[in-house]
Amino acid sequence: MSEKPVYLTRPHLPPLEDFLPYLQEIWDSRQLTNGGPFHQKFEQALAEYLGVPYISLFANGTLALITALQGLRITGEVITTPYSFVATTHALHWNGIKPVFADIRGDTCNLDEEKIEAAITPQTTAILPVHCYGNPCAAERIQKIADTYGLKVIYDAAHAFGVTENGRSVLDYGDLSILSFHATKTFNTFEGGAIVCHDSKLKQRIDYLKNFGFADETTVVAPGINGKMNEFQAALGLLQLQHIDSAIAKRQQVDQRYREALQGLPGITCLPIPAGVRQNYSYFPILVDGRYPLSRDGLYQKFRDRNILVRRYFYPLISDLTMYRSLPSATPANLPTAQDIAAKVMCLPIYPDIDEADLQNIIDCLVR
Repeated sequence: MSEKPVYLTRPHLPPLEDFLPYLQEIWDSRQLTNGGPFHQKFEQALAEYLGVPYISLFANGTLALITALQGLRITGEVITTPYSFVATTHALHWNGIKPVFADIRGDTCNLDEEKIEAAITPQTTAILPVHCYGNPCAAERIQKIADTYGLKVIYDAAHAFGVTENGRSVLDYGDLSILSFHATKTFNTFEGGAIVCHDSKLKQRIDYLKNFGFADETTVVAPGINGKMNEFQAALGLLQLQHIDSAIAKRQQVDQRYREALQGLPGITCLPIPAGVRQNYSYFPILVDGRYPLSRDGLYQKFRDRNILVRRYFYPLISDLTMYRSLPSATPANLPTAQDIAAKVMCLPIYPDIDEADLQNIIDCLVR
């Protein structure tokens, strides 16, 4: 067993000495939240970096997703993926919306665009896909379906910070996109998140909703929530932007090492990066099938015994959880590809400052 654990990911942080002047400025101003100067600077800098017209910062990605559904006044049923982190579907539940699960594609692990139309009912109001592992959804096809049936499209882009396809940001698609800046993400602000939108009026509504619905000191225009990002998170975000390109480049090197080492290993499949996609290398998933000497769970335990904390993202499926499995769309027969992938998937550790010795130990655990 390794003396220290090797985690799935570790947050990339700027040098502490770079952060201290920001902390001092916050301390001196005594302005800790409610759209302070760092919040304003970070929002502008982030929009410029991502190439998006409007962005609203949030305390975390889950609050951003809950508020996005409120912002578009989504009700009834929403078609979504069973293969994601639970927050995707929980946000629907918290808004009193019925999730309708459709199967995923085996090559990207994203919502299968060919399964969406069959899931549409008179109660359907929106589609909630996920850019899983940063692989872009079939956005143009999804948008055509949404336009045909008069549906909104909200993308859970928690994995897709900075991802582009054929030079176009994945955040350009849909009515709204939601980002997460959780500590485990490629870009982090400890906790944090954002909503990307394309309309100034919608941004204004979102900004009202994340601050209890206040339009001014005495006017409340909607039953909002406390979703505001504080000044400490925003200051860290400003610093992180200075280092993000270097962090992604280092993650890419780890990705390449894994692919080279595992190429041709029977029973181990690395998910491909689609052509034309500029990735952020947020995760490194592999699929373990019957040709490998160990089962997926056996390999998982082998890693754990060596103090290498891999994760089975995403297992179990959201549709298999107690609160959702009674839904008609959650039946395993409706989700054969998702069931298959969930039974095989394992994500290997990937982060910019992973030790060479740890990286080699992970590879050795797979190939020996």
